[in-house]
Amino acid sequence: MNEPKPLLSVAEALAFLLSSARKITVTQTLSTLEANGRILAVAQSSQLDVPPVDNTSMDGYAVRAADCVSGAAVLRVSQRIPAGHVGQPLEAGCAARIFTGAMIPQGADAVVMQEVCVASKEGADDLVTVKHAPQSGEWIRRAGEDIRAGSEILHAGQRLRAQEIGLAASVGLATLPVVRKLRVAVFFTGDELAMPGDVLKPGAIYNSNKFTLRGLLENLGCDITDYGIVPDTLAATRDTLRRAAAEHDLIITSGGVSVGEEDHIKPAVEAEGHLNMWQIAVKPGKPLAFGEVYRAEKSGKENDTAFFLGLPGNPVSSFVTFLLFVRPFILRLQGVQDVAPRAYAMRADFNLPKGDRRNEFLRAKINTEGGLDLFPNQSSGVLTSTVWGDGLIDNPPGRAIAQGDIVRFISFSDLMH
Repeated sequence: MNEPKPLLSVAEALAFLLSSARKITVTQTLSTLEANGRILAVAQSSQLDVPPVDNTSMDGYAVRAADCVSGAAVLRVSQRIPAGHVGQPLEAGCAARIFTGAMIPQGADAVVMQEVCVASKEGADDLVTVKHAPQSGEWIRRAGEDIRAGSEILHAGQRLRAQEIGLAASVGLATLPVVRKLRVAVFFTGDELAMPGDVLKPGAIYNSNKFTLRGLLENLGCDITDYGIVPDTLAATRDTLRRAAAEHDLIITSGGVSVGEEDHIKPAVEAEGHLNMWQIAVKPGKPLAFGEVYRAEKSGKENDTAFFLGLPGNPVSSFVTFLLFVRPFILRLQGVQDVAPRAYAMRADFNLPKGDRRNEFLRAKINTEGGLDLFPNQSSGVLTSTVWGDGLIDNPPGRAIAQGDIVRFISFSDLMH
């Protein structure tokens, strides 16, 4: 009798996945305004200093610091400089009324905020009493203080958020090169599945995984083709795999990755391509299939395959294994190098008397005292735990948790993009 193969650890499985990923090399050039949420294909540098010239960070008066050492200097206001205008050189004994963002005039070396100045008139002259002794450089933003010309401002593989596209615009980048969107096919197996809106027949359940997984894929900026619910037959599963492989980079399924007679994913993928691994020491989510499906029958050509990931059917298992394995794999395909989510050391405000033999990911919520509460039912079918919780506790195999222990917590907010 053959001994069962040992389960892969979470770290081993993830390392295998990431080492197998082939980065998408096709790029597109988009208007910077349209690049939000996309992955930058090529690092971007600034061709100018930001700010381009010395300017004031405060409404007030541009002065020579040497004219104001008394702390009560009375200066003639010789000019007014709004933002976007260029002032005249500042003469000794004079001040320039200046507004936030305006260029510092030649000769001035400090700005005094208007709150410590008193304006007055003497005949035709505008005067200001400066009730402060400024230091040279006070309230002045130096040219290049934020960005130096020639410096890299955005790196390849970076997901472009609102702040990144704003930064690109600030140095005049009208377009950005981005990675082509990942093309992902999804389908779901199980004759028991029904769609919301249908009347449930005896033994049927609604296909919640379709909605969860598609939402997660949309968060990652994928182009999605949904082949729906596939009948529980080997022939139907193989046919859908062939059609999906022809046009997509990645195929994701939910359900049918166990070893029962009605679980057809494993033999179907092995018939249409190859399966690399399919059991992981993780809870929830032990059955996880990873492989490749040929785009042309038995061609064997390099890159002539679509990747395949088969997730378990239980809704929490499907959700958690997506976050742990599918998300980083997709990010690596898109060219992102740092795919690990941030983890936080946080206090457990609960007891877990006995740890599981597998690496367990516990649904937990941050309480008002800054600790973590545990959802009372950690079953793989309790989807309410994912809505109630703020994230996952990464609990190593066999570890019991006592109240007050420090645990490793991963926030859902860091796992959704």
